Amino acid sequence: MLRGIPPLLTPDLLHALAAMGHGDRIAIVDANFPAAALAQRLVELPGVDASAVLEAVLTLMPLDDFIPDPACVMQVVGDPHEVPDAVRDFTTILARHRAGGPTGLERHAFYRTTENAFVVVRTGERRLYGNILLSKGVIRP
Repeated sequence: MLRGIPPLLTPDLLHALAAMGHGDRIAIVDANFPAAALAQRLVELPGVDASAVLEAVLTLMPLDDFIPDPACVMQVVGDPHEVPDAVRDFTTILARHRAGGPTGLERHAFYRTTENAFVVVRTGERRLYGNILLSKGVIRP
């Protein structure tokens, strides 16, 4: 155990976050996501919801402020303007960490982007569309 680090951040996830560089992406995905098929590095957190993981990650990792869309979510198939419950939660968490709202990506574009993510964290999230991609920012002196 370490002080000040959310306990749901496992050693594997902490290592991945520390190893990420500016612009690298982390995907936090739901239980239905094809994470094992797409991930270069996979961290499993089956007992945790995606919102809790997002909150914990953002306590340690800044978002990239050099790009317009450092947070992206998967759009609802057939209704890209619908905002699922999980995405509403993500938006609230991002705002609490002084980040802008997430940008929607079409489902297959989200999958393609996830294939290039530094790490994919598959959660136990059961709500549909509980998926978010984050681009890591810089730690300024």
